Amino acid sequence: MVDKTEKTREIQAETAPEKTVKKAAKGSAADQTGSRAGKAGKTGKAVKSAKAGSAEKKKKTGKAGRSAKKTVTEKMTIEERLQGILPLLDARYGTDLKTYLHYNKEKPWQLLFSTILSAQCTDARVNMVTKDLFVKYPELEDFAKADLREMEEDIHSTGFYHHKAKSLIGAAQKLLSDYDGQLPSSIEDLTSLPGVGRKTANVVRGNVFGQASIVVDTHVKRVTNRLGLTDQTDPVKVEFDLYEVLPEDHWILINLQGIALGREICKAPKPRCGECFLTEYCRYYQNQEEDV
Repeated sequence: MVDKTEKTREIQAETAPEKTVKKAAKGSAADQTGSRAGKAGKTGKAVKSAKAGSAEKKKKTGKAGRSAKKTVTEKMTIEERLQGILPLLDARYGTDLKTYLHYNKEKPWQLLFSTILSAQCTDARVNMVTKDLFVKYPELEDFAKADLREMEEDIHSTGFYHHKAKSLIGAAQKLLSDYDGQLPSSIEDLTSLPGVGRKTANVVRGNVFGQASIVVDTHVKRVTNRLGLTDQTDPVKVEFDLYEVLPEDHWILINLQGIALGREICKAPKPRCGECFLTEYCRYYQNQEEDV
């Protein structure tokens, strides 16, 4: 009878090569898997690198495109820029000469008074106030003899009511004493009235007398500056810059269209450049794009 221990040794000896082969096979498979993993890793890195390169290329291309646009815009003269801007403003906001302030055309002094009230106040608020104000004080004589304190209460919601009340009463008195109750048409005469500056005078000249004039309010100043039509910030200097570059048929329109654009899109704190139809010609927009 064969010894069990010896038999075990024989079986181990016989199976040893097979186990070695299996181990070797396993090692080879592991090596192949490792190799494939290494290749996959390299391929993954290559793909990532390619993607990164493509993204960087797109980024550079985008920057280059924006830079090219900016360069084109900067190379445009103001006249060339206006050739694109003005037709688009006309198409968007129209060319009707109108004012947002309500007044009786048979009493044009009402527009003068409404414009005095509009300083640092919205046209909508002024229209709400003058709806009752012009009923309470229907004639210049009524304004001229009005009680100052009572007038202040009547126009309180327009702001700066102390100064505005004095201006309304003073302007009414001067119109009656110096101009026989009629509005003068020259800017010199108009600005001699209490509370009347160039902006107010130009509103009257343009809307009452049809004299081409440029009104620079906060919207017009902001919009024309961003578009690159002027570098000035003082309203009077902006006005004279615009006289130089704008065709006369847009002197009055620039105020109406500038107000509309400023209220709708080109807002003071956060302009809605993504909605704007003038970005191709806008210096402000191109500068913003360059900073992105």
